[in-house]
Amino acid sequence: MIGLSDLEGLWRLTRTIEDARAGITGHLEGTSRWLRDGDGLRQEEAGVLRYGDAAPMQAARVYLWRDTAAGLAVYFEDGRAFHELGAGRLEDRHWCDPDTYDVRYDFGRWPDWTQSWRVTGPRKDARITSRFQPLG
Repeated sequence: MIGLSDLEGLWRLTRTIEDARAGITGHLEGTSRWLRDGDGLRQEEAGVLRYGDAAPMQAARVYLWRDTAAGLAVYFEDGRAFHELGAGRLEDRHWCDPDTYDVRYDFGRWPDWTQSWRVTGPRKDARITSRFQPLG
């Protein structure tokens, strides 16, 4: 199982968004930087998103990663719980009313790794796959 120290640093981020409901595929290219923040790591994503025929747009998001007794917990920037992973537990679920977000991590080709989301519900039907590769 990876730990916070394994994630610290700068990563290349490529993301594919397959939105079945809208019939659109999006691609994001950018970086993801994990920085020490006193309580764990602060993950800062930034990149350019190309979504269907729309003009390219800047995209950014921040998550907080924390050590727990069971592994790692991921929080939104405002501190709300998002999901967890740990040894032997690389899948989790987050409910965002009214939709469900199921995540799966794959560290089998470390240090290249992926995070895959399946988003379902009355408003969403999408697959989101993010690939991380170390930079520097």
